[in-house]
Amino acid sequence: MELRDHYRAFRAEGATLAALVVAPLDAVRSTQQTIGAPYPLLADPDHRVAQAYGVYDLLGDGYAAPSVFVIDPAGRIVWSYVGQDPHDRPSAEEILSHLP
Repeated sequence: MELRDHYRAFRAEGATLAALVVAPLDAVRSTQQTIGAPYPLLADPDHRVAQAYGVYDLLGDGYAAPSVFVIDPAGRIVWSYVGQDPHDRPSAEEILSHLP
């Protein structure tokens, strides 16, 4: 919910947000409606993207570890954060401080 609540601050910095969910599209649509995220939630049911970023099943739960990747306009990862448990996430302020 913190990203949703700080969405305007991210947009003011020129950032685009998207969240990846290791779930089927129907579940992702339901989650999108439930949390009211103003940014897209992307379905990754076969966890290919999560695996490509090296965050799938790190916690042994069959999901992607909570992760944030700041990607610059050239497509390079300039900062990342990978949580050590399901609730370990950086604050919006911390993410904002790492935007290029």
